[in-house]
Amino acid sequence: MIRKLQEAARPRVEGEREGEILDATLALLLEAGYDRLTMDAVATRARASKATLYRRWSSKSALVVDALLRSKRSPDLRDVDTGSLRGDLLATYCGPGGMTDRDNVQVLTAVMTALHTDEDFAVEFRDRFLAPKVEVSSRIYARAAARGELSPDVDLSLLGPALAGILLHRSFLLGEQATVATIEKVVDQIILPAATGRPYSLPKDNA
Repeated sequence: MIRKLQEAARPRVEGEREGEILDATLALLLEAGYDRLTMDAVATRARASKATLYRRWSSKSALVVDALLRSKRSPDLRDVDTGSLRGDLLATYCGPGGMTDRDNVQVLTAVMTALHTDEDFAVEFRDRFLAPKVEVSSRIYARAAARGELSPDVDLSLLGPALAGILLHRSFLLGEQATVATIEKVVDQIILPAATGRPYSLPKDNA
């Protein structure tokens, strides 16, 4: 009983103080990567005790995912209904929080290895960070299906992640930052033909 009262009396980590700790976490993540980031290092950078961190976050994985969710430097796909599949994809992936922002890709690079080496982080990341972005993609293709834009035999479990997968492959493995022009080419030459069942054709002015 006494211990519960003592814990209840401890100040909660919230508001501006929480923001300072999450900012420190993100800074260290970008500097050192997930594997080398420690709760001790975050506590030192944020001028907080490690006990303070553990009162709010049960693990490093939970802390890092919260920092990613709060950061404006993390990918944050915005679902935009433009009236067409092509328009929706371009507005979402080229708009604010999309894949043309170098900071967004840098954040993903910092956690990529942890998805294969830290099971707790992988679960947190996929459930809390990635799932909402998958939901955006699902809504885009659901609207396209309702408009009659999709081929009846298209497999959305394969097509849905394809655009992000291609762009991240080019960035991580080839070192090529996504641009609006690149995204347009991928959408027009790969995604739309696969989605509609109609082959890609050059615009008339380029034919």
